[in-house]
Amino acid sequence: MTGTPRAIAAARLERWSPRTFTGEEIPEADLATILEAAGWASTDDSRNWRILYARRRSIHWPLFLAVLSEFNASWTEQAGALLLVVSRPLSLPTTAATGVSSRSRPFDAAAAWTHLALQASLSGWQAQALVGFDRDSAAIALNLPPDYAVATAVAIGRHGLASLLPGRLAVREHPNNRRALSEIAMEGGFPAR
Repeated sequence: MTGTPRAIAAARLERWSPRTFTGEEIPEADLATILEAAGWASTDDSRNWRILYARRRSIHWPLFLAVLSEFNASWTEQAGALLLVVSRPLSLPTTAATGVSSRSRPFDAAAAWTHLALQASLSGWQAQALVGFDRDSAAIALNLPPDYAVATAVAIGRHGLASLLPGRLAVREHPNNRRALSEIAMEGGFPAR
């Protein structure tokens, strides 16, 4: 296989993760649609992840903004919503009476992120996943049960002008290149060492 683009759906190719937002508040119905799309992601029926969120200008907004790193808070303050994707190591499938270890937890949380990011783009919004935040502070501030851990934070907003960002971020405000298919997919396993 070569590294040339395939017939991938245009919605997938057009989605990217900007760092500049317009400051527009996301309507509750739009956010509900985006969150509903995330609900379609799971390797089983347990949905061992949850999404906590705050819409811009809500009473919860300052709390979500405060758990982000100073760098991420500086540009996400113009987002329409901030989310935290959390998951737990035990799941309770609909066919089980007690919780079982969930080895798919990170995979399921990532699938939820992917579904919501694509739906955001299809709905005229953009989503950016963030790793720069304080997990311990988030767990305390948002009353996470002890069996849940924060997987990632997400900012959703309408894409704004790159000129609104500081210089070092403004030059990076474009879709990034993707690795060639030959770098990410290997038939038969890794090459012998």
